Amino acid sequence: MGTRWTCHGPSLFVLFCYGQLLPWLRTEGDQNLDKFYNETMAKMFLQFYEHTAQVVWNQFMEATWNYVTNITKKNREEMLHKDSERSQHMPYFGTWARLFKISRFQDPDMKRMLSKLQNIDKAVTPAAQYNMLLAYMETTYSMAQVCLNEGPCLPLEPDLEEVMATSRDEKELLWAWQGWQDAVGHQLCITFKCYVQLSNRTAKLNGYKDMGQLYQELQPLYLNLHTYMCRALHRHYGSELINLRGSIPAHLLRNMWAQFWVNILDLVLPFPKKPLEDITKIMKSQHWKPSKMFERAEKFFTSLGLLSTPPNFWKTSMMEKPTDGREVECHASAWDFYDGKDVRVKKCTEVTIEDLLSIFHQMGHIQYFLQYKNLSVIFCAGANPAFEEAVGSMVTLSASSHKYLLNRGLLSHQHQDSEEEVNFLMGIALEKIAFIPFAYLMDLFRWKVFDGTIQKDVYNQEWWNLRWGGQLPLSWCPPPVPRTEDYFDPGAKFHISASVPYIRYFISLVLQFQFHDALASGHVGPLHRCDSYNSKIAEKLLEDVLKLGSSKPWPEVLQKITGQTKVSAKALMTYFKPLLDWLVTENVRQGEILGWPDFSCTFEEKDTDKVTFLSLELDADQAKFGQWVLLALSFVMFLVNTKAQNTGSQDSSALKTQPRAYFLGIAMEPCLVAKRQWILLGLCLILTLRSISLIIQILTQHNRKPLWMRAEWWSWD
Repeated sequence: MGTRWTCHGPSLFVLFCYGQLLPWLRTEGDQNLDKFYNETMAKMFLQFYEHTAQVVWNQFMEATWNYVTNITKKNREEMLHKDSERSQHMPYFGTWARLFKISRFQDPDMKRMLSKLQNIDKAVTPAAQYNMLLAYMETTYSMAQVCLNEGPCLPLEPDLEEVMATSRDEKELLWAWQGWQDAVGHQLCITFKCYVQLSNRTAKLNGYKDMGQLYQELQPLYLNLHTYMCRALHRHYGSELINLRGSIPAHLLRNMWAQFWVNILDLVLPFPKKPLEDITKIMKSQHWKPSKMFERAEKFFTSLGLLSTPPNFWKTSMMEKPTDGREVECHASAWDFYDGKDVRVKKCTEVTIEDLLSIFHQMGHIQYFLQYKNLSVIFCAGANPAFEEAVGSMVTLSASSHKYLLNRGLLSHQHQDSEEEVNFLMGIALEKIAFIPFAYLMDLFRWKVFDGTIQKDVYNQEWWNLRWGGQLPLSWCPPPVPRTEDYFDPGAKFHISASVPYIRYFISLVLQFQFHDALASGHVGPLHRCDSYNSKIAEKLLEDVLKLGSSKPWPEVLQKITGQTKVSAKALMTYFKPLLDWLVTENVRQGEILGWPDFSCTFEEKDTDKVTFLSLELDADQAKFGQWVLLALSFVMFLVNTKAQNTGSQDSSALKTQPRAYFLGIAMEPCLVAKRQWILLGLCLILTLRSISLIIQILTQHNRKPLWMRAEWWSWD
């Protein structure tokens, strides 16, 4: 079944000669082609591809790892060089593969391998420029920072994300949200347009169908959740910020991209008198370390009878943010180095329950890598990209269950009553269900860009039209401040800047519950209480599926684990049924209207207490005080000027008898010298004011305020 070849295969000289024959063979008749491009030659060709692909991909992954864990110019150049080799390797073998008429072959695995190679993108991309643009966009994202008015500049992870997660101050949330959108989006505004021109892509669903049907299945849960959230946030922020019949401003959801809402759980908890236990606090009190978090995740997989990670994994992975001054890319990811033994995880781990579940997810990827390591490089991937994401996410459903956390010593309450279960499910829903529209809209935007539906001069406008414009039944999230085409807000998300497809996350959101339901076949009770830890049923199902890699069509693989050939939201709706029942009852009791009937897609300037003073936005009191200071300075200047004139008139007779004066070394009448000195003084004053304005401009462009613009400078305390 497409196993990875270990024999040496044909000599490079033979393969070189074979390559030289290709141009001639393409021009000969079908008879010669049929004789030469047979299954024996196909096997020889695939062996050659296997050997070269292992080397090319391994070197590319190693160079990329070196760069993202130590962002330097040298490492970037090496990564671009290896990426260039990879970019040449793939279409080269894709061209060869298309010479074989696989419809006449008997071996199904060989036909599938050749078919995958034949489907390698045929578009000719100027690889060097394209790869440099991608590297620039990814580096821009990784190194972007937002500067405080006074103090250091903050990176996204962990600082800005912590501000968004923990702050209750609407102005501070707005500062962090807008600062990050501006810091990344402004730099990528032009670059992304060049990237689109070079990418030469087409919009494809990659085999995923029935997207509309899934939306219809999920819509009741999402709309009831959104409606309840509006009411709960209205109680906290008031009608000034929350319209009960409208959308929720993005920054108030306390996530940089408003894709997860779990950080506002304390504000929207259905039963506030029964709050969830603070698992992060418990972890810290128990002195958890990042290494322990990874060990717990691995132990979960080994309890299912799956493979342990190789010893080298613990030496080569980046489990914490380095403290040696290196610039790194903190976005969590799992890495396969295509040699059957080297797998790694990159993550700037913090001791939180969110990061613990993220590690479980990444270790799901690692388990997939380990299971299909003996397959051909061609099949070293999930059945489809969503499968890889769903496996790790499925495990997090068990790892976040009350039973699992209780047995790990991370909960103290032995049982959950019905109200506590609704609170628990609300926490899961704010992470999973809130993610639905964002996961779909990310790639919907890119598809429309690549097929030309969205033009380059309205990228930002159309991004917010999709997120907020009511074009989908699940649009929901307006920007808190007006946005313009001077920025590229989609680039504030890593997957846009790094060109990572996103529809996999939408599909995996549904798949993970299908998988969880399949592994719960022996479970008695509600689906949300199921914990697959140490499950023998899970062991057999997962092992058989993960070992297949992408060697079989994904509907066939899905059937092996779930008994179904289609993605279905039924298991997801079953999981959240207690919460949905409660939400419907609560919304009916409040007389709520589902959705956002008062929707408005215009960027209106909000009323503000700020006033303009010397082209600066200041509080009214600060501007008033500044105006009085300017008036006082003007009065002092007037007095000085009057005094100088009086002194000059008193000494006029004496000046008549004085010798000629000098100005810049030139002899002239004293009155002329005085005039030119005043002119020079005026020029100096103009230059001084211009210098001050330039300093203000430079500081404000870096999100800093000069000392005299800060509140404490003008306060009397």
